[in-house]
Amino acid sequence: MSDATNEKRGYPHGVPCWIDVEQSDARTGREFYSALFGWDFIDAGPPGSAYAIARLQGKDVGGLEQVDSGAGWVSYVACDDIDATCTLIRSAGGTILVAPSHGEPGASATCADPQGAVFRLWQAGTNPGAQIVNEPGAWNFSDLQTPDPDAALAFYGEIFGWRVDPQLGAGMIRLPGYGKHLSETVDPDIYERQQFAPEGFEDVICGLTEKPDAAASWLIRFTVADRDATAASAEDLGATVESTAETEWTREAVIVDPQGARFVVSQLVMPD
Repeated sequence: MSDATNEKRGYPHGVPCWIDVEQSDARTGREFYSALFGWDFIDAGPPGSAYAIARLQGKDVGGLEQVDSGAGWVSYVACDDIDATCTLIRSAGGTILVAPSHGEPGASATCADPQGAVFRLWQAGTNPGAQIVNEPGAWNFSDLQTPDPDAALAFYGEIFGWRVDPQLGAGMIRLPGYGKHLSETVDPDIYERQQFAPEGFEDVICGLTEKPDAAASWLIRFTVADRDATAASAEDLGATVESTAETEWTREAVIVDPQGARFVVSQLVMPD
């Protein structure tokens, strides 16, 4: 993802487009994420409303919703026709947990795949989705954690056209044509910038990790400039650092916020 131009970012059908976090105490949730990532919040309704838009550098990055209990991050997938997509989800073995609701910003529905991973659909109205990504403090990636990758891919492939190609590795899900969409809209330099990447890398939209002994879920990742500094700040703010890890390209930490919402922060590192 890249913000190469000032054009408002849109998301084709099948592309993850938005994230939000449910918090039982919205005020303390806002304070935590403002301090950790530098976000400011605007109410998406009357003052004190249940839903607020998080902003970074003046651009929409995600949302925060007040709920009666529990906490967690949720990933949204763009769709052209939410009612038709819900019908297809049911026929493919998924579940509609909350039926579509329509409003001026757009239409949303809460769903679960056949393995139980919860996600939401978004049919854009005035809100097309996240307007800043892949910058420190912004959403970077959504990863599907599942005990059965083959079944999960069959489901999401039928609904959204997702696929995994051998040259990209098992952890990369792509939507054919997404790179072309980016090159024609917000990221005209994508092919030049990724000329040494494997074929199809420009179409990657989310990740896939096999978790044989864990419940299926979507895990949200955020870009940070310094993993260790962010993890230390999160602990000072009352969060728990569950684990840290290094990969060839990243330094990561799994963090659980003070109300129990789990997410990952990821620092890009260039190999020697």
